[in-house]
Amino acid sequence: MYKAMTIAGSDSGGGAGIQADLKTFQERNVFGTSAITALTAQNTLGVQGVYPQSLECVEAQVDAVLSDIGTDAVKTGMLFSASLIRLVANKLDEYQVNNLVIDPVMIAKGGAPLLQEEAVVELRETLLPLGKVVTPNLPEAGKILDGRKIETIEEMEQAAKDIQAMGPEAVVIKGGHLGSEERSVDVLYDGERFFHYDSERISTKHTHGTGCTFSACIAAELAKGKNIPEAVKIAKYYITAAIRYSLNVGNGIGPTNHSAYRLHSLSVK
Repeated sequence: MYKAMTIAGSDSGGGAGIQADLKTFQERNVFGTSAITALTAQNTLGVQGVYPQSLECVEAQVDAVLSDIGTDAVKTGMLFSASLIRLVANKLDEYQVNNLVIDPVMIAKGGAPLLQEEAVVELRETLLPLGKVVTPNLPEAGKILDGRKIETIEEMEQAAKDIQAMGPEAVVIKGGHLGSEERSVDVLYDGERFFHYDSERISTKHTHGTGCTFSACIAAELAKGKNIPEAVKIAKYYITAAIRYSLNVGNGIGPTNHSAYRLHSLSVK
């Protein structure tokens, strides 16, 4: 049984955070565990409250899981503060976690901040060097790179290369915020080569949890022994299906459909 762990925030609306991660792990046939870094009160209309857990609480969760069950991959999401990032980095180093996927969650879909400003430096210096794969979207990549604007495929490639130079093995820059109306292109740089993952841009507002789901799928595939380009390829297929068959629940931005890849016969053998 392959195992993957998510260290992230809880989304009471069920579309993002650890809820999205655990659904994705289950769909990709890995056993999912979790450490909750923050509770959020949120729904499809936005985030109404963020309630960080204590460092002691997060540490106890990580120790409980990794000292007994162990894991084949870890995915981090909302870490919120510099002190929490330091704690998580220390724990991952202590347990010698190799397959670390970092989703540098900074801003909620509705605009609420999910990472304190002073934590960005800690993210760069402490956590990124431990990463197997880092998966920023364009605003997140720009923030990691001190406010750089990223508006073309060429600038995505350069951003991926520059973030990879900070220490992670590979970087995927997600192109969902790029200006193209027809195609959605993600760029992977593995330290040697660039890979482009191209899909049709799907017209829907129901995209809550896309980043969490994409990175969780990469973690699941790495846990099963896939190499980085293959893991990202599967994750691209998986999230494209989840968006294409997204769910219209609530009165705002609905979630992606975590079972769409399986239900619509789009799975990769």
